[in-house]
Amino acid sequence: MTMRFTLPDGSERAIAVRYALNAGYAGRDTAQVQHHVDELAELGVPAPRRIPTLYPLSASLVGRPEVVQVAHAKTSGEAEWALVVGEDDVLLTAACDHTDRALEVHGVAWSKQSAPDLLGDVAWPLTEIEDELDRFTLKAWVRHGDTEQLIQDGTLAQLLPPSYWLKELGDRLVPGTVLLSGTIPMIPGVDQFADAWRVELTDPRGLTSRVVYSIEQLAPAWD
Repeated sequence: MTMRFTLPDGSERAIAVRYALNAGYAGRDTAQVQHHVDELAELGVPAPRRIPTLYPLSASLVGRPEVVQVAHAKTSGEAEWALVVGEDDVLLTAACDHTDRALEVHGVAWSKQSAPDLLGDVAWPLTEIEDELDRFTLKAWVRHGDTEQLIQDGTLAQLLPPSYWLKELGDRLVPGTVLLSGTIPMIPGVDQFADAWRVELTDPRGLTSRVVYSIEQLAPAWD
């Protein structure tokens, strides 16, 4: 899959995706991360062996579909940033990690392999924005019918920075690698099992990278 991005100067960059990695439990507030792990454990989701953790995915899951087809009603997205490694530089863009929540209780890695990683339309060269990353905002909205609600609202200061992953993974981040960051908390009381998702990553000057898609539930299997 070749992904194309619009850069801040209006030019376009194309990068062929070869590998995909999803970070998990990657918040900077370790106490909050542990609380999240404990909450998921109560729902039957197995705890990771290490925090943060990393899930290798099939590169075929990375894309920008307008419609995500799912097998049942218990799937949802997660607002994230993504690094996209080029031949000579690294780009940062918006991302949404769609996940099968019913399968998650049997294995987080399996659940992430069952749905796509969607990337934004705009991307920034990482070297040009490293000093201001914590001022980027990250938001997500869900739509139920004609009603849209804000479900995630934060900044990149809540997540481990790209520099952490660049240092930890080093030579593993070969050209064509896409790394998703892990997500920020969801707003309590908002139904995540929605008809559509919208994610926006916005820089301090107001430039926004967007992910927008709807969800289509397929017919049941002939059991």
